[in-house]
This record gives sequence, C-alpha cells and structure tokens, in this order.
Amino acid sequence: MYRFLLSRQWVILTLVALVLIPVMIKLGFWQFHRHEHKVAQNQLIASSLAARPVPVTELTAPGRSLPHDDMWRTVTATGTYDTAHEVVVRQRTAADEQSIGYYVLTPLVLGDGRAVLVNRGWISAGNDLTKFPDVPAAPRGKVTVTGRMMADETTAVSGIKDTRGLPARQIMLINSKEQTKRVGRPLLGGYIEQTGPEPSGGKPELVPEPDHDSIGPHMAYAIQWWLFAAAVPVGWVILVRRERRDRVAAAAKEAEEARESADAGEAPAGGRTAESTGSAGTGEPEAAGEDAPPVPAGP
Repeated sequence: MYRFLLSRQWVILTLVALVLIPVMIKLGFWQFHRHEHKVAQNQLIASSLAARPVPVTELTAPGRSLPHDDMWRTVTATGTYDTAHEVVVRQRTAADEQSIGYYVLTPLVLGDGRAVLVNRGWISAGNDLTKFPDVPAAPRGKVTVTGRMMADETTAVSGIKDTRGLPARQIMLINSKEQTKRVGRPLLGGYIEQTGPEPSGGKPELVPEPDHDSIGPHMAYAIQWWLFAAAVPVGWVILVRRERRDRVAAAAKEAEEARESADAGEAPAGGRTAESTGSAGTGEPEAAGEDAPPVPAGP
C-alpha cells in the first residue's frame, strides 16, 4: 500500500525533510539566544545609566580594556581640551540615523597629565571629504565633562574596517591605544561619550542615549523557525496520504476499464440456431423431397 515510499523520488523527499527539521530547530535556538542577549544588554544599559556618576579614573586606566559590565556607566572627568590633537571619526550617523557625518573626538587632559578621549558629538560631513571639516570650537580652560563610558572600538566588534591612508586628522575607529601614538601622552582605555554640558549652539550634536527598550524581532523569528520545523512532518504526512489516495483511485479506474473491455469482448450465449431446428423453427421435421422413397405401409 505504501511501497511507493521506496521510490527514488520519495526517498529523496524524505531525506530532505529529515535534514530540514534539525536545521530549523537549530536556527530557532540561534534566534532565541540572540533574543536573550538583547534582553540582557538592555538590562545592562538601563542599570548602567541609572547608576550614580563616578570619576572616570575609577573605571579605567591607560592600556586597560573596559570591562563589559562597565559599559554605559555615567562618568565625570575634569581637565582641559587638547584641540591640537583633535580628530574626526568618519562615516557616523546623526540622531536621525540617516544623515552621515563625523564624530568630533577631542582628548581631555586631566590634572595628573593623563588624558581621556571625549566624543563631543556629531557634525555634518560637508561637501569636501578630503579636508578637515569646520569643527565647533571646544570650551577653553578647565571643564568638567559628564558622559557614558564606552569601550574602544575594533573592527572585530564594530564591523567597521580600519581604512588606512585617510586625510589628515580623520580616523575610522575610536581606539585609545591607536590615539596614544598621536597624542603623545598616556590615554585612559575607552572613551567618554559626552552627555553634558550641552554645547554652545547645539553643535556638535550630542550622541543620543542608546535604545534599551526595544527587544527586536529575534523571539518572533525563533517561533517562526520552530513552527516551520513542526510543519515539515505534517506536510510530509499530508503528501503521503494524498499520493496514496491518488494511487488507489488510479488503480480502481484501471480495474474498471479492464472489466468493461472484457465484457465487450465476450461471445453470445450457446444454443442451436433457427436453421438447425427446422424451417419454421417449430421443431417439426422438414417435408421429404420428391425423390424420397415411399414409406412402406404397415401390415
């Protein structure tokens, strides 16, 4: 009844179904883990932003990589801006997530001679990307900056290629170790993403707070993959039953056609014809001909 499952076509279809099921289940768990990571990161951002501000020197030091748990912590730093070593970071988006421009990165020299990089905000790229843009001047004298503590950017983490041969004072990644060579003094690991004070005239535009409310579509994608995995065996069963029904119907039709052909080819029923039973078909013998000898009379 189900011998058709051993055909080449059905063997291949069954093997494909058996491969798809675990693959889809694994893809579902991959999306589920991404959902868990997003939720955990949102919780970390929210708790870090809500924590009390601390001096930047409590979280980082020269040559130190910022721990992930200290990301987005609010810090303060007091010093004077070193505008001579100010650079701009290319290919950065504004708060509208559409306009492309630069981040303004300025070292802030602390009282002990060390410095920390401060992302002062976003400016428009302008028309000539080969020249250093017109950057709003940093405040003079001693200032106290408040901001979010961020880890050094790398190509592996950010996905941004560290392009070489850029115009003077333009960079692709914010990395304290790379900028130490340029500044010529010890730089604290990581950098500050400025949130205060508000710059004069609103330029540069301060980087907005990271989104920590949206969890993204990962959970929905996980459920979709698991539903697809469950639909594969159901679909396979439906196809098998349909194939069996079609085969049974085809076999019944062939049997009916064969029976009709056999009935049409049979001879009529047996029995003698009218000629074999007399001229009138009454069973009486035919009359004797003229040449027949006379029947002798009885005694």
